[in-house]
Amino acid sequence: MQLLADEPIFDKSQLLKITADFEQISGLLYAAVQQLELDLSSKQYWQLIKYLDTLLMWSKAYNLTAITQPVEALVKHVIDCLAIIPLLQDLPQEDLLDIGTGAGLPAIIIAICQPQRMCTPLDSNQKKIRFIRQVVSEIGLTNVKPTASRIQAYENKHTLITSRAFASLEDFICLAATKLADTGCLVAMKGKAPAINEIEALSKYWLIDVKPLTVPYLSDARHLVILKKNNKKVN
Repeated sequence: MQLLADEPIFDKSQLLKITADFEQISGLLYAAVQQLELDLSSKQYWQLIKYLDTLLMWSKAYNLTAITQPVEALVKHVIDCLAIIPLLQDLPQEDLLDIGTGAGLPAIIIAICQPQRMCTPLDSNQKKIRFIRQVVSEIGLTNVKPTASRIQAYENKHTLITSRAFASLEDFICLAATKLADTGCLVAMKGKAPAINEIEALSKYWLIDVKPLTVPYLSDARHLVILKKNNKKVN
C-alpha cells in the first residue's frame, strides 16, 4: 500500500531486518487492519512495523521466535495478535497482565492498539524481559511495565489476564485465577477450540465464551477463550 509506505513517520532508515520487504509488509498490515476494522493512527502502524523489525533483529540473541521470514512473522505474530483487539474492546479496560509473554505477545500489540490500557508483560525469562524493555523504549510506549517474575511469585491483581503460552486452559486458570480481580476476565489465545469435556469440567466455576477468530492471511484455526468467574456455581 504505497500511501501508507509514504507516510512521513515511516523512516525506513530505522529498519534493519525488513527493509527489503517493507512495501509488502506495510501493504499487508494496512489491509489486515482494515479487514479487522481497527482504527489506528500512522504512529501506531509504525510502532507495529518497528516492533516486527526489532523482534527479527534480536530474535537469535534472545531466543524469541523460530520464524525468520518477515512476512510470515508479520502474519503469525503481529496480525495474529491484532485479530483479538476487536473482542478486547468489550472487556475491562483498566489494566492487563500477560502471562508467559515471551517476546511480548500479545501484550505489546495490545499496548500499541489500546494506549489507554496499562499492560504488564510477565515472564520468568530475564532475557526476554530485557528485550521487551528495549523494544518499548525504541517504539515509544509509555503504557507497558515489563516484569521479570514467575507468576507464582507475582502479587498484583488485574482486571484482564491474557496468555498465548498455555496448551491447557486448566493450567492457565490454575496459575492466573489468584491474580484476577473479582470483576475481571481471563483471556486465552488458542488454536483449535477447547474440547467439550474440557469446557464442561471448568463450567462449574467459570462462565466460558469461545470466540472463533478470522486472522487475515492465516488459514489455521484460531479461537479466543474468555473466562469470567461464575458467581452462581452449578452444584
